[in-house]
Amino acid sequence: MRRETFEHYDVMTVGESWVVTPETAPLFADESSKELNMMFQFEHLMLDEQPNTSKWQLKSLDLPEFKQVFNKWQTQLPETTWNSLFWNNHDTPRVVSRFGDDQNFRVESAKMLAILLHMMKGTPYIYQGEEIGMTNYPIQQIDQAQDIESLNLYEEKLAEGWTEAEIMEAINAKGRDNARTPMQWTADQNGGFTDGEPWMTVNPNTSEVNVQAALDDRQSVFYTYQKLIQLRKEHPIIVKGTFKLLLKNHPQIFAYERIFEGETWIVAANFSPETIHCSLTETPTPNIPMIANYDRSEYDLNELTLAPYEAFVVKVESNEN
Repeated sequence: MRRETFEHYDVMTVGESWVVTPETAPLFADESSKELNMMFQFEHLMLDEQPNTSKWQLKSLDLPEFKQVFNKWQTQLPETTWNSLFWNNHDTPRVVSRFGDDQNFRVESAKMLAILLHMMKGTPYIYQGEEIGMTNYPIQQIDQAQDIESLNLYEEKLAEGWTEAEIMEAINAKGRDNARTPMQWTADQNGGFTDGEPWMTVNPNTSEVNVQAALDDRQSVFYTYQKLIQLRKEHPIIVKGTFKLLLKNHPQIFAYERIFEGETWIVAANFSPETIHCSLTETPTPNIPMIANYDRSEYDLNELTLAPYEAFVVKVESNEN
């Protein structure tokens, strides 16, 4: 396929696989194979469902398990095989509703998730609307659903004895319609998407969550994404640095180091709506803030207090400076 098609054009190819592992990914995307350029893997997106069931059987996210999956893909994939980084696509729910808090801390948690992912090794993908913190669409009754998968689920689960409330909870959490509602450009009718009738209803929060509002607010989710892209272009450590997981068993903090040519950055994220105290270093360590989702001028990595869904990145300075 590559020989007959892709090689005739200046293109990048990516493979989508729910079952690929760090060991099998090189079969498809190793530099020497001349097949694909990189792979999508979905292992981290199957951790909020009951093991060995369907995606509709929900369970709470186990953060240590979640971190171990990312750690595996960051450290075990060969250098000659490139990784893809993503939170959501057209078949999955929107990440701020899935792993963040789209009600009380929508902006904070959307920024936290962006910072956490974009500082890892691999190529980040941004799904339309993610960059402004778009949320899942709140379906109240089944006739609001469009996706055949959700419609079939409704009939199947009713026949199995599920209550309508249980079915709607599952569809609102994992249904594919969540990611397919029209892009929210403005606060106008239909979110500025069309003057006609869109085939899916625009999310009712478009009056607050839209591109125009994001561009007008320098503290919006959009500008965090813009800054993350700028940092990746300016600092080789984000692209080439090694990855070291910190606090691997902490139930609320996701933290890691990136290290490259004597330079160390520390990334930390509070995956909860609670204020959390923790320590990332054994002694006070000088550092330079690179990006954050709360307005803070300094970070004590030895005695750290993280606000709900707070995330930051610091460049660690030598104690000798």
